[in-house]
Amino acid sequence: MEGVVAGTHRQSVPNQAIVFFIFFAISQLNEHESSQSLKIHELLFSFEQGLAENLKKLKPKDASDVLTLSWMSLAMDFLLDAHNSIKTFINELRLPVSDWDEKWISIYLDSSVKLLDVCIALSSELSRLDQGQLLLQYVLHLTGISASYPSSEQLVRAHSYIHEWIEHISKSPKLDNFAAVVESLHQGTLDLPKGKSSKAKALMRALYGVKVMTVFICAIFSASLSGCSRALIDLHVSADFHWFEAVCDLQAIVKEEIKRKVVGGKLVLFKEIEAVKICALRLHDLANYVSCKEEPVQDTRGINREDKVPERWRLQDCVTNLNGTAKKLGHELGSLSNQANDFFQIILTGRDALLCNLRVSAVTQDSSINDISYVEAWEKDGRTAMPFRCSEIFRVLLFDSLVD
Repeated sequence: MEGVVAGTHRQSVPNQAIVFFIFFAISQLNEHESSQSLKIHELLFSFEQGLAENLKKLKPKDASDVLTLSWMSLAMDFLLDAHNSIKTFINELRLPVSDWDEKWISIYLDSSVKLLDVCIALSSELSRLDQGQLLLQYVLHLTGISASYPSSEQLVRAHSYIHEWIEHISKSPKLDNFAAVVESLHQGTLDLPKGKSSKAKALMRALYGVKVMTVFICAIFSASLSGCSRALIDLHVSADFHWFEAVCDLQAIVKEEIKRKVVGGKLVLFKEIEAVKICALRLHDLANYVSCKEEPVQDTRGINREDKVPERWRLQDCVTNLNGTAKKLGHELGSLSNQANDFFQIILTGRDALLCNLRVSAVTQDSSINDISYVEAWEKDGRTAMPFRCSEIFRVLLFDSLVD
């Protein structure tokens, strides 16, 4: 009897050790998962907080600055930073593309194509506006009085080219496609894709934030360039996001300013273009007066032709002002065009990287399937045994200990 008890005692000792090992391993696994979830939460919080802080920088001191090329340049900088940040976030999250849901990939690829179309439309419109700079430069060449006073013929030609430039910038740009693409990009934006794991949920939340910001900024671009306030999109997002307050504040400012700048159902031109237009119209009227040698009268732009200031100095003043505003306009258009090209490259490289990873993942999976088939063939011949996974070892050991 004592032998049986002693044998049972000796058998229970290893069983207890096995159970202890199993529960220790499980507790370590839970602790690791808890630590990993905390890191993911901190990573997501930092990302969303960064979006919020950068978005606050777009809030203008003067609301009227929203409809300027310089503000659009700041907004484009924001988009460049946001899309670079999401790349960094994905790398730090360490969620391989092979673990991405097919629906996420489909949404990303579809959105990236539409963003490329937006970039092309934006670059096309900026190029159209920049072409008008050639007309302005020729006007400045004709009216330059550093050497001699321009002839009547030169003033007539300058008058004609100024009129052509005004017509050029006043044409309704063909941005219907731009607005349509932005609208299609907006469709489905408010539907936050679902993720099962903590990493998947964090990825979907981060991508959602960048997409909302992108649609918001692109809609402002569309409204500003087309002169149509209807192109502006109302975004309704959950207050759960850390950038919620920042986007709501900026959206309210933009909507109010656009409503204020609508004249006859159309938005006024950008400040930089409007400044050039004012100077050009003054020179337009003065050149017309001097070339026609009319009697001094009050012109349509408020220039008093009875002014005692010599015509030479009035003309020089107009030319100087036009030169300054035209240079500023050219600089802003060039800067924004370069940023649009940079944004295009970011979207294109991101799309190419995803497609490349998908191809690599597909090749790896095919290789794994071939390896498994090879092992199964050997198992059937009895030449080898498939090793158990760690979880299977725990299950077997736990079952054996309970049976004993």
